[in-house]
Amino acid sequence: QVQLVESGGGLVQPGGSLRLSCTASRSIFSINAMRWYRQPPGKERELVAAITSGGTPVYADSVKGRFTISRDNVRNTVYLQMNSLKPEDTAIYVCSAQDSVGPSISRYYWGQGTQVTVSS
Repeated sequence: QVQLVESGGGLVQPGGSLRLSCTASRSIFSINAMRWYRQPPGKERELVAAITSGGTPVYADSVKGRFTISRDNVRNTVYLQMNSLKPEDTAIYVCSAQDSVGPSISRYYWGQGTQVTVSS
């Protein structure tokens, strides 16, 4: 079991920046992947960014060049640095961890989410 706690959300003006944090209750060294999802109001959840245990990042096309995902294994924390924010980035941002429990079997953990609102 692992608990995930997000922080860093808030209200920011268009063009501004925000850094989200996702802190796990135990080591993330062996976690297969850490991901950030978001769910805008009235829309479905979408993958924003992911980072593997090897440190390889992937991004949704909509955030490439603006968002950066990183990890700190010492602090058991994954970050999402968000720059050049747009109103369409407004959403609840949720952290997720994928861990292996057997061959081809994964277990997924989810945080509670943090609200990001981009508005003037």
